[in-house]
Amino acid sequence: MNRAPRVVVADDQALVRTGFGLILDAHGIEVVAEAADGAEAVDAVRRTRPDVVLMDIRMPDMDGLESTRRILNGVGVVDAPRVVMLTTFDLDHYVYAALAAGASGFLLKDVTPEHLVAAVRTVRAGDALLAPAITRRLVERFACRAPETASLHRDLAALTPRELDVLRLLAQGLSNAQLATGLHLSEATVKTHVSHVLAKLSLRDRAQAVVVAYETGLVTPGGPAVAGR
Repeated sequence: MNRAPRVVVADDQALVRTGFGLILDAHGIEVVAEAADGAEAVDAVRRTRPDVVLMDIRMPDMDGLESTRRILNGVGVVDAPRVVMLTTFDLDHYVYAALAAGASGFLLKDVTPEHLVAAVRTVRAGDALLAPAITRRLVERFACRAPETASLHRDLAALTPRELDVLRLLAQGLSNAQLATGLHLSEATVKTHVSHVLAKLSLRDRAQAVVVAYETGLVTPGGPAVAGR
């Protein structure tokens, strides 16, 4: 992918939309549309087919969670835009629900310009935006309280023992390099295993894999998330 990412910014605060737009534009990232609520975001995505959507969680009329569900519902894994949730709290149950709905990660609204740009490029490249410490606390706090996300459950029988090891470690939000170290494998081999896990479980990215690891009971809240042998 050589062209610049195309982004939709959805937030009910004009100052946030303008600020994010200026930052992204200064780094060669095109903002193709802005939206002030969830319904506008759905329409903007349908019209512009962006690579990434920066989605505020709390918006009037239709919130970011419902908007994310509508955007991703019925869209193929390959064609779907990557949705990054914007929040003012790093432990918000809406963020967990958004990950379960298919969002690729989350950012705090006070993110630095450099982090914002890196985040857009990261998710556009197909990776998830997961801060390991925050992600694991988030999932452990809310995984057992969200029965509405049961639709994410997958049959793990399709995974090999090594792929189950990979999924266990993905639950910590680890990078490929960290996975390679933990499993004593090359990064290339780890990348292949991760791709197989996502394909077999019909998941968009690592963010959903983290949720599935907990909701299927492969990893339990408060328990060790280490590779099995």
